[in-house]
This record gives sequence, structure tokens and C-alpha cells, in this order.
Amino acid sequence: MIDTMPRPRPPHLHREITRHGKAAWYVRIGKGPRIRIRAEFGSPDFELEYQAALSGVAKPRKDPTSGSLAWLIARYREASAWSNLSGATRKQRENIYKRAIETAGDTPFVRVDAAAINAGLERRKDTPFQARHFFDAMRGLFKWAKKNGMVRADPTEKVERPVRKDGPGYRAWTEGDVEAYQRRWPVGTRQRVWLDVLLYTGLRCGDAVALGRQHIRDGIAQLNTEKTGVTVTLPILPVLAETLAAGPCGDLAFIVGKEGRPMSKGYFSNEFARAARDAGVHGSAHGVRKIAATRAANSGATVAQLEAIFGWTGGRMASLYTRSADRRRLALEAMGKLANAERTSIPAPEGEVRAPVKKVAGKQ
Repeated sequence: MIDTMPRPRPPHLHREITRHGKAAWYVRIGKGPRIRIRAEFGSPDFELEYQAALSGVAKPRKDPTSGSLAWLIARYREASAWSNLSGATRKQRENIYKRAIETAGDTPFVRVDAAAINAGLERRKDTPFQARHFFDAMRGLFKWAKKNGMVRADPTEKVERPVRKDGPGYRAWTEGDVEAYQRRWPVGTRQRVWLDVLLYTGLRCGDAVALGRQHIRDGIAQLNTEKTGVTVTLPILPVLAETLAAGPCGDLAFIVGKEGRPMSKGYFSNEFARAARDAGVHGSAHGVRKIAATRAANSGATVAQLEAIFGWTGGRMASLYTRSADRRRLALEAMGKLANAERTSIPAPEGEVRAPVKKVAGKQ
């Protein structure tokens, strides 16, 4: 099992938060000088710099050449436009920028044009989601650079954003799936806690694994979502309260693993899918979020209410569920009227006299 609990910090390593909201790491032995570690925390380079700092000599580091793409990315990371992004978005874009620096970090950023952006999209054509994330990362970078007078034109403005392919995406759970899972994992099992937290809050995995007693006051849960930074306010329904009371739950996280430890969102997603398969359900944690949204929409939740519950913005996602609920309601109403309609022939227009039907010989 992956150990997600905090581990003891290495000796003489200190962490501070800069005015831009970023974590900065230093090595300081006693009252000696502070030596800044600039590599990404947890990376091999970080370990090398840390060991070098312990010996009193910082690891030589090549600063990005002024005017290069790597230099522009470094300046962007220091800006408020970067720190204002959600933690999940920054982490996602960090990986994209890291690869861009590896492949074209020394390229003057003024030479990055629409052709270069299109080439990056073409390299990711087989992974549409990665292509969209790449485009968004480059758009954020050059939009900021243009706003601050560092480039005359944003090269992404002349590039068409990859279109999201239409499709159902993650399969939504059915009511039968929920019942099958509940039969396999009754109240009192950690797997049941997993389902009910997802089902009765509608949270994404990253937020569900973080939810704990510290977020609840007077029966109301409130937390900032990881992906969008939107604050959601959720009443703890009686059915969920019963499940949480039975546990097992952790001190700061309701969702725990076998040893009662918190779980990372990636590990939880895999473990939940395994628990679902054991119940004969082939579905994901995100599919539970979908049935939660479907239930809310079918119960009459408005677009604004759905956005408040699920942390969406812009109305697009919420509208998908309300439209589907409206179509379902209208179809049921129409079929009810059809079933109750009298089975009679279409009446003749008022005042019109029907001619008698002549019988044809040999036919009844």
C-alpha cells in the first residue's frame, strides 16, 4: 500500500511560503547561512542540491538564458497570474512546462509562433486530453506575456483549440450498480464509506479524499475544490452521517485505506475501481459523481444549484444534466398522456358529414 502519511522532514531542511504563495526550500545548519534549493521537491535534482547544501556548497545551477522560453516560464511562475491558478492546474501545467523546457527551453520565446504551437498539438494528436492541456498551458503563458508587453502577439490566438470530442466520457453508474455495490459492501466497511462520500457529496476524488471532520460544522461541510478553487457547501445527509458514524474513518479524512491511513486521489481511484469490480460493477469513482448529478437534476435541481453542489462554473456542465432531466420528465409526461388517451378514431372536422362506408363483396 502506498504510504500517503506525512514523513519526517530531512534534517536541516526548512520550508517557507513566498509572497507569491509558492513553497521555497532552504537548508540551514544551526545559525549558519540559508542555502536555497530550487529544484522541484522530491525530484532527483532536489536530493542532489540538498546533499550539496549539507556539505556547505550549493550545487551549481545553470540559470535560464534571458529571453529564452525557459526564462519566460520562470518569470511566469513568479507572477500572480500563476499563483492565482488552482493547485491542481499548476501541477498539471508544471509537467507540460517541464517537457517544453527539456525540448525547447533555449529557444528564444519571441520565435515561438503558431506553427510551433500546432507542432506541439500534432505530437499529442493521439492523446486529445493532453493536447488540450498543452494548448491551455501555452495560452496561459503567452496571454500573460502579451499583457505584460513581453511579446507583441500571442501565438496561440492563431491556433484553434482542440475540440472536445462528443461522447459520454466516464460511464455513469446506474441505480442497479449502486445496489450491487451496497450489497457487497454494507455499512461498517471502509468501501461503503468510499461510495457514500462520493454519492452523497458529489465530490471529485481529489476533494473526496481530503474531506474530514474539520470541514464540517453544524452538519454542513464546506471546502474549496482542488480543481477549480470554488467553495462548495454541502449538508451531510442522514444516510451519509449514518455511514460515517459506523466508519471506519480517519481523524482528518473520512476515506481511508486498509491500515486507516489517508489515501492519495490516484490510489483511491484505483482502489475504488477494484472494490466496484468485486461487487460486479465496472465503473469509476467519477461515474458515481455522474449519478449523483443525475439524481439531483431529476429531483428538480436548477443549473445554479447544480453548480453550487458540484463546483462547476459557466453553466455548461450543469445544463447537460438539467436538459437530460427535462427530456426525461417531458417524455414520461407525454407517454402518460398517450397511455391515458382514448382509443378512438380521429374525429371529423366540425360540421362535416362522414359518408357511409360501402361494403365490398367478399370482404368483412
